[in-house]
Amino acid sequence: MLIILLAHIPSDHWALWIPARFGFSDATEMFVFLSGMASAIAFGRLFDREGIVMLSARVVQRIWQIYWSHICVFIVIATLMAVAGNKPDGTSYIQSLNLVRLFEDPAPLLIGLMTLTYVPNYFDILPMYMVILALLPVMLLAERIHRHLPLVLMTGLWLSAQFSLTHFPAEPWSDRSWFFNPFGWQFIFFLGFFLMRGTIIPPPDNRWVMALAITIVVASVPFAWYMILDASAFFREAAHAIHPLTDKTVFGILRLIHFLALAYIAFHAVGDGGHRLIHPRIFPATRVLMKVGQQSLAVFTTGMVVAQIIGIWLDHVGRTPAWTTLANLTGFALLIATAYVVAWFKAAPWKA
Repeated sequence: MLIILLAHIPSDHWALWIPARFGFSDATEMFVFLSGMASAIAFGRLFDREGIVMLSARVVQRIWQIYWSHICVFIVIATLMAVAGNKPDGTSYIQSLNLVRLFEDPAPLLIGLMTLTYVPNYFDILPMYMVILALLPVMLLAERIHRHLPLVLMTGLWLSAQFSLTHFPAEPWSDRSWFFNPFGWQFIFFLGFFLMRGTIIPPPDNRWVMALAITIVVASVPFAWYMILDASAFFREAAHAIHPLTDKTVFGILRLIHFLALAYIAFHAVGDGGHRLIHPRIFPATRVLMKVGQQSLAVFTTGMVVAQIIGIWLDHVGRTPAWTTLANLTGFALLIATAYVVAWFKAAPWKA
């Protein structure tokens, strides 16, 4: 959540040091993978306990919540852009998020907004997540038929995205599709989901596998780090040549390989059951991050709005190291506060 905030703040210098700058995968893979793992706990257990009808009802309810979160965030940010007016250089904030057509002729695009056929790039991850959740009952029924059937379905859907067989329109005036193709990205979601359920068995702690994972992560740096790409025409051209394999829209194969290598390293680095994360010296920080993760929808939507507010503020005060540091730390604090406030409201203390 904190990395995603930095990635969404326009021209944030700290974003030069997030994971996306050093490899093929980034915080999006982390977010979707961990969402899949969390869904296995919430939805998988419900399916085991209550069956497909109650699971489907719960999935529909969650999609409904995410849908209205998407609509509200869009309206809030569009309003914010209208209020903010112009940047110091005279560029319209409405133009910066490619919302000019919405303000010029709102009627058809409001219909597109409500039907998810108008999805500007900044607002693309929640629609993707809705489609993936809609696939959840199908995948669990497939698992009940045969343990390996979900993997077959996951692979088939992923391949359909790679060959542009499945996609959703993002705007009515062009053939541009959603930036995140859900049929490609469902693979990493359900990988996390079925790993958490135990349907897919993770590889054991093996020094040769660890060496391979580290090699993959290190070897990908020259093809992603901007400093090397700016200095080397060879790596620039190579990165361009392998772009179909690293394409973010369809979740290219090299993104998957890179993420799996990172996940393997992280999984074993934190120790069995994550015991190193609950060491007394770092547990306070771990506990805060756990709270942020537990309220991911509220934190994510808040972060999208906060990122634009911070970007507007930095446009006017300047992106000096001091102002950037203050802005980013303030953003982190707001996301953490959001997590605790939402958790307090969900606990309904007035009922006690």
